[in-house]
Amino acid sequence: MQVLLKQSVSNLGKVGDVVDVKRGFARNYLLPSGRAVAVNAGNLAQIERMRATAHVEEVERINRMKELAASMGDISITIEGRANEEGHLFGSVNAPQIGAALRAKGYVIDDTQVRLEAPLKEIGVFDVRLHLHQEVDVGIKVWVVQAKPS
Repeated sequence: MQVLLKQSVSNLGKVGDVVDVKRGFARNYLLPSGRAVAVNAGNLAQIERMRATAHVEEVERINRMKELAASMGDISITIEGRANEEGHLFGSVNAPQIGAALRAKGYVIDDTQVRLEAPLKEIGVFDVRLHLHQEVDVGIKVWVVQAKPS
């Protein structure tokens, strides 16, 4: 089944691409979520207009993400955790905690945009990559520190 992508989809295509997908994937995911529209003879003119509009919107979105990345610059966040004497955390710091700390600073970040190879399990300073868009990544510093005793 051919569909026109209204949003970029990882491992499938960018906005405005016409791609072949299985009917179930289109019917159960792409079409209901509004990420794509079906391509047929009756809507080719509409699809061309949508492709042009989608391309303009995607360029604006990329520019917004680049501005967000530039505004983040060299930010760092601090997350407290309980640890033993060797610096190993009782638990770990994961993407949702980092996302929440960024939202607390006023950045609109989804937890899925935080890219960690593995949860942070020690006290220290870590470089974490934020994947804002397929074309926009930014690095931040995450300080994991010992929580103050209460």
